[in-house]
Amino acid sequence: MSDTKSDTPPDWLSTNARSPHFDMEVLQRGIGIRFKGRERKDVEEYCISEGWIRVAAGKARDRFGNPLTIKLSGEVEAWFEDILAQDETGAASVEGDAEA
Repeated sequence: MSDTKSDTPPDWLSTNARSPHFDMEVLQRGIGIRFKGRERKDVEEYCISEGWIRVAAGKARDRFGNPLTIKLSGEVEAWFEDILAQDETGAASVEGDAEA
């Protein structure tokens, strides 16, 4: 990977370490997901180009102890939460300078 961080999240990302779409560096930055216009915090995996997310199906587990997931189809938006936090702190400091 390069030293510069991309401002766009990956098209497909999973929180499962055994998945080929798992990326710890990206997950540590924090990913925000909006599905069908509603912000979700329970997303296990998503794909923007195919338009789906996977979420846990209650407390059900498979025989290996992993949560069972269901696939929901619809419009998916993703963003990095660290960029959002930088924007908010940057905007706050600019507003504070204007008041002085």
